[in-house]
Amino acid sequence: MLGLKMETDPRWVNIAEKTIEEILTDHAFCEQKAATSGISLIVRFSEYPEIVEKVTPIVAEEWGHFRKVIKELKKRGFELGKQRKDKYVAKLNEFVKKGGSKEDQLVEQLLVCAMIEARSCERFRLLSLHVSEPEMREFYHEFMVSEAGHYRLFIDLAKNYKPEDKVRQRWNEFLEYEAGIMKSMELRGDRVH
Repeated sequence: MLGLKMETDPRWVNIAEKTIEEILTDHAFCEQKAATSGISLIVRFSEYPEIVEKVTPIVAEEWGHFRKVIKELKKRGFELGKQRKDKYVAKLNEFVKKGGSKEDQLVEQLLVCAMIEARSCERFRLLSLHVSEPEMREFYHEFMVSEAGHYRLFIDLAKNYKPEDKVRQRWNEFLEYEAGIMKSMELRGDRVH
């Protein structure tokens, strides 16, 4: 469904589970960044009513997710800790085409958001299937479903501003590029991406 060209190494779940505090901390910051990215989209592209209308609920949902992950951290006796630099997202942003029309820039940003959501969905699916705690499987299943919906919404929104074949072509370029990012990054269980 997601079309990712490279699946996460199955060992990632085992590593993540052993450092659950670290993965929860990174997950919390991913949710915070997703909410912030949504706000940035709304502010930067406020003249597009559909962006404001469709992205505003995502911002609220992502902030709710942040709060939910914080609650899980607290329940386990952990603190949020320090934010980490997300090399995966930084590398994705390097692939964004600069210039062009406002719609071109919007589509690029929507595809970056879709890619992040797709990879998060894939990772949360792995956690929902393979983590040993039944409560955590349910916890991550809920996040997986949500990320899948966000991924789909960002792709669909992009098709409102460029012809579908152009969006599909650019999305395929993102998929290929993202596979290269995944191959180049070390396998770490303390990061969602």
